[in-house]
Amino acid sequence: MAPKSIFSSLVREVDGTWSTAYHMFNLKSALQPIFRRTANGALDIDSFEGLVRPHRNGEPVTPGEFFSLVAPGDIENIDSILRTVHILNTGRLNRARARIFVNFHPGLFQTPAKMRQEVERMRLAAHEAGLTADRIVCEISEKKASDTQMVADFAYHMHDIGFRVALDDYGAGDSDIERVKLIKPDYVKFEAGWVRDFMQNSAGAALLRVIVRQFREDGIEPVFEGLEASWQVDLCEDLGVVLMQGYILARPELAPTTFDTRFPELGSTYFSPSRPEKSGAPLGFFREEPHPARQTRTFGKRGL
Repeated sequence: MAPKSIFSSLVREVDGTWSTAYHMFNLKSALQPIFRRTANGALDIDSFEGLVRPHRNGEPVTPGEFFSLVAPGDIENIDSILRTVHILNTGRLNRARARIFVNFHPGLFQTPAKMRQEVERMRLAAHEAGLTADRIVCEISEKKASDTQMVADFAYHMHDIGFRVALDDYGAGDSDIERVKLIKPDYVKFEAGWVRDFMQNSAGAALLRVIVRQFREDGIEPVFEGLEASWQVDLCEDLGVVLMQGYILARPELAPTTFDTRFPELGSTYFSPSRPEKSGAPLGFFREEPHPARQTRTFGKRGL
């Protein structure tokens, strides 16, 4: 796939949202909120994470299945256009401050010229969406970030332009706090399964508290994702984690989403996950449901 411009393969849906096409696939954009606990204990949408939802002949297919069928030479352009779609759809939401986390894979862009081209594409998409650069968060998977210096150089470059950087999957594999300090991301997203295991006992929770405190002292915001139960959300407050993501809070929704209606920006009625009956939260919002079967992870969060 070799588009002539950033917008050449975009599709404007009848509801005004953006998608893109690849052969027989229509690639739709799903957004999942990342909530921030405010000083008074309320939760407000801080950011969204962009997730691809492929469809073939009108029927959904898993991201893993889709990416297994993408030609290797097309991966770079698919990676790029999906960021554009997520950014444009976030711009259509009625949010004045919310950021969008988009997956970024520095290893796909092997030359400075290609990196510059991709940066310009992102800046153009942000401009079209009405988003400032600091509302775009480039999310890099810690699992795939084997070349620490390359990732650090990428992060410095993104910061110089005005974008923000998140390091994903911390805690999976050979994660190292000193390595994080070298990269200096704005956010560190903790690997969900690792966090859930450590939350199960006091010793694990104590270790998480130390790591979270260290990151916050270094100006890095920890994000706990994959939260599935209200007690985990409550424990985050005790651990000093203010940014949270998971099915117990809100599931991903295809753009244009219902989030503007369900969770108006700061200043409207708040909700509390531990006391939904007193908060005005939607009926059944905190009903704990079994987590669906995990899909194969492919290219970071896009494989969820």
